[in-house]
Amino acid sequence: MFPMPVTLDDHIHDYLAHLAIERNLSPRSIDAYGRDLRQFAAWAAGRGLEASAVDRHHLRAYLGARRDSGLSARSAARALSAIRGLFRFLVASEALAADPTADLRSPSLWRTVPHTLSGDQIDALLAAPDTSTTLGLRDRAMIETLYATGLRVSELVGLTVDRVRLDPGFVRIVGKGRKERLVPLGLAAISWIERWSEGGRSLLDRDRRPELFLNHRGGALTRQGFWKILRGHALKAGIRGRLSPHVVRHSFATHLVENGADLRAVQMMLGHSSLTTTEIYTHVARERLRKLYDEKHPRA
Repeated sequence: MFPMPVTLDDHIHDYLAHLAIERNLSPRSIDAYGRDLRQFAAWAAGRGLEASAVDRHHLRAYLGARRDSGLSARSAARALSAIRGLFRFLVASEALAADPTADLRSPSLWRTVPHTLSGDQIDALLAAPDTSTTLGLRDRAMIETLYATGLRVSELVGLTVDRVRLDPGFVRIVGKGRKERLVPLGLAAISWIERWSEGGRSLLDRDRRPELFLNHRGGALTRQGFWKILRGHALKAGIRGRLSPHVVRHSFATHLVENGADLRAVQMMLGHSSLTTTEIYTHVARERLRKLYDEKHPRA
């Protein structure tokens, strides 16, 4: 009989044993390494990749996808550290000939261009909820608000009625670090929030909840709950590939920059502490312009 092939999961098991026995790492550290490595192994398995087939481009794609899903630069750097340790171990133990992480920079130094939706995709996503139902009305109001403001998902589900001013049209947000900011609301978002407040929310709000958007039982929505709602409407709208509330946030910022919005104004609306973070959207706009040129110019 032929021996069973050694899988990436087998390598991870050996590496974690090495960390525990030979390097004497704490159980908490080993658990953290294990979580990061098992997430990577699941991603690789979904693409039919074994350890010997993984290269630098795969690793960049994986960490870029994790960043797009909301992973912080620090957490992405920790994940890379775990993956780098695994591959160094495999090279040292002669299970692999080369280390694909050798020339890979820390994700905190990357200028990852975020994934965004086109204007047509946004229109399809907004039109997906069935607004003849209470929950469909809520979903339309939530997605309109998300795209109109670029809020983080935690800010959206935590938005309270008293922080919404439909006249003159803005929301007051307490974001990261308890920093407060004012974000304008567009006419479309104002209209759908009014419809939800008058025709849907009052039917669910039995306990006088402070949150603007409620779940089907009249309680507070969770971040995970809204992720599922958004994904369901994305499928209905024919949007394939990864979609998260953060992608809609990226789309909000990118579309503003593409249409000439001042970068510092976008920074204030997003709640970024540094303008450097916001500058990534100028890269997105330039990439889209380049793609448009390549597609449309006869001698591109």
